[in-house]
Amino acid sequence: MDEDNIFSNNCVVKQLSATDERLANALDFLFLLYAASLVFFMQAGFAMVCAGSVRKICVQNSMLKNIMDACGAALGFWSFGYAFAYGDGSSNSFIGATHFFLSDLDVSQYTMWLFQYAFAATSATIVVGTLAERCQMTAYLVYSFVLTGFVYPVVARAVWSEHGFLNYDNGKMFGEEIAIGVIDFAGSGVVHITGGTTALMATKILKPRKGRFHDIRGRKLDVPTHFPGHSAALQVIGTFILWFAWYGFNAGSIQYISGETGTGYPQFAISALAAVNTTLAASAGCISALFMNLYWSEHKTGEPVFDLLMALNGSLSGLVAITAGCSVVQPWSAVIIGIVSGLIYLLSSRFLIRQCIDDAVDAIPVHFFNGIWGMISVGLFATPENISNLYGPEDLSKIHAGLFIEWGSGRSDAYLLAAQIVCILFIIVWVLGIMTPFFVILNYVGWLRSEALEEIVGVDYDGTNLTNLSLYAEGPRSRSPSFYENEDTTDKMANNEDSHGQLDDDAIASTIVINA
Repeated sequence: MDEDNIFSNNCVVKQLSATDERLANALDFLFLLYAASLVFFMQAGFAMVCAGSVRKICVQNSMLKNIMDACGAALGFWSFGYAFAYGDGSSNSFIGATHFFLSDLDVSQYTMWLFQYAFAATSATIVVGTLAERCQMTAYLVYSFVLTGFVYPVVARAVWSEHGFLNYDNGKMFGEEIAIGVIDFAGSGVVHITGGTTALMATKILKPRKGRFHDIRGRKLDVPTHFPGHSAALQVIGTFILWFAWYGFNAGSIQYISGETGTGYPQFAISALAAVNTTLAASAGCISALFMNLYWSEHKTGEPVFDLLMALNGSLSGLVAITAGCSVVQPWSAVIIGIVSGLIYLLSSRFLIRQCIDDAVDAIPVHFFNGIWGMISVGLFATPENISNLYGPEDLSKIHAGLFIEWGSGRSDAYLLAAQIVCILFIIVWVLGIMTPFFVILNYVGWLRSEALEEIVGVDYDGTNLTNLSLYAEGPRSRSPSFYENEDTTDKMANNEDSHGQLDDDAIASTIVINA
């Protein structure tokens, strides 16, 4: 009788254990699916920010590019991207070689594909706003496929795949004796530097919008023309959507929430730390950018200005900067990282203007420069306790922490900072090496830039309804008077005739605007 009871109890224990395991797996699945949905929802945030930042005559084109970005990224990551990033190929840590078109991928991994696709699409979307109002639709669709199908996956594999040569768990960057790798928990480098580098190179090749830095005859303006966005409300809504979705981006990057890490630390606690740090960095970045710009404007003009755009982009800068280290830094460090990110945004935005680089939504200062700062901040503020909780080992003396934290312990260990810098350089060199010739070729064959007439009257204009041209006058009228120089229309047109006596597009467009 006792043996029967023991057997019955063992069966009950096994059933309960199996039930607990199924519940844990279901919880992890729902958590990852929810996080992936939040990250994908960032597409709506980017669309709102872009729509609010451009003129009315370019809104539909900008929104369509956001849709095309999500669609092109899905096809690129489905066909080649996931295979290159996470396919098997341990003998070749540079690129994967299995799971093309999701072949032989277990259905249980489909949620992981969705999660990683959302990150890839986010990296591609960064470029939309930078090239707004002057980039052809064909070029953008091709670009999103190439970036998510090949360029981004190589970076993601190097840092996040178990086969990656920069991966922290591999710990082989500086040889077998120094166990160290790159820490980029949610993608300051993988996502934002990749997208930001692409945006910087693309806008450099594409060149500025008509009238931004030069007049109709190509002479540099004394003061760059400001092209104000048509809707501050859309920009605010988009920023709040991005902030909300960023919790899936950062807190969701733990991927599983029911279990423990290799050192026995609960995964939900790491997710909670990431969420808190995300909130603090965004808030600090917003306040920092707002009040630094307030001081700047008062010092320069004598009148303090509370600039909404500075606050919005400051918060986004803080979000980008904390993304790499949200799970390995303390909350007080997140505040410092956010404060510095706001200052970096202001300085880099003004630097781009001085260099005549036209970024319609300031995506490059937010994503590229603060992505770099985010990676570096890990090498300065990561604590050994948090690194141990996430990656191990339990022996803290074997962990290479952030330089400032090491100084606080009386040591001068900069290996982690060096690893982060190596990763930054790798991403920039890799992206520039592939995307520079790509955009040069697109530009050479005439697929990159819109026609001058289409650009000035608005890329939403389809060229089929000449009677409605006056509807498009609002945007071009925002140009500074120095762009048109108040000259007689006939003289302007005569001076812009080509060798065959035909008016070029710039002359026609400026004439339409003046007469509208």
